[in-house]
Amino acid sequence: MVRVQRTAVPVLVLLALLAGCSSTDGEDEERLTVQRENYCTQLGAWQKARNAASTDTADSADSAGDDEVGTVARDAFVAMRPLKDESVGQGRTLAEATVAAMSNSDSEAEQRVVEYCGDMGFETLTR
Repeated sequence: MVRVQRTAVPVLVLLALLAGCSSTDGEDEERLTVQRENYCTQLGAWQKARNAASTDTADSADSAGDDEVGTVARDAFVAMRPLKDESVGQGRTLAEATVAAMSNSDSEAEQRVVEYCGDMGFETLTR
């Protein structure tokens, strides 16, 4: 009986630890999903603001549209930070592609981050 207890206790401890890891992994995955959704939401908001500013030619002396685009871009950069090292293909990270798309008007980089959002299941959040 003592021999069974010596074997059973470590096995039960191991199972409890593994169950705890599963819970933590699930929480990490959920947090990652929320971060990705937030990034894709902010990316879509930036696209919308940028497109509105570029088509709004009624008052070209007004820089309010540019200010809004800049503010929304900053929000997207903040949302991207926890995901910055995720790959978007061809050796580029999400950070590199986001900066290129928003700062350098790189349409290929923008396409990559939009595809990233689509791959994560958030294609409806971007343009």
